[in-house]
Amino acid sequence: MNQIKNRIKESVLESFEISSVMPSHEIIGIDIKEQLWEELVLKEKQYREWIKTHPWKEYQDKGVFIHCSSDAIVPSWAYLLILRSILPYCSECILGSKKELLRKIIKNKIQETDLSKYNDKRILLKGCSDGVENDYAFFEITKALIPISRSIMFGEACSNVPIFKKKR
Repeated sequence: MNQIKNRIKESVLESFEISSVMPSHEIIGIDIKEQLWEELVLKEKQYREWIKTHPWKEYQDKGVFIHCSSDAIVPSWAYLLILRSILPYCSECILGSKKELLRKIIKNKIQETDLSKYNDKRILLKGCSDGVENDYAFFEITKALIPISRSIMFGEACSNVPIFKKKR
């Protein structure tokens, strides 16, 4: 009698879950526009008062992107005062967009990940993830794995797309 084999379970593929390099903490933004007079002018005295009284502890362990959504010309020191106040609390902080912050976090997590277990292995990048910036994460992890892996596939074990195969 022929026994049914689970070829997927017996596979020598090493799975890589993209969720392992995605941001795990809350991401929030600070829009300088809210501190401008008529969304155009920064008044130093009022701004410094806001900096002094703002509850910076609310940003504990969060990723923060600082930006200005209006066309106002904001002096550089305005961003620096926020940075000085928020840095002891947040896990990550940038001057820029949410997308830029997400990409920075993803890239940092990939650089911090020990990829040595993937040396000369057949790797399956799991394609089902509901995170933001998935394409960027897949791109960056593939870039990191190509030099060390034997092959890379994308998708699920039962239906994957070949991405890379080392020449022998």
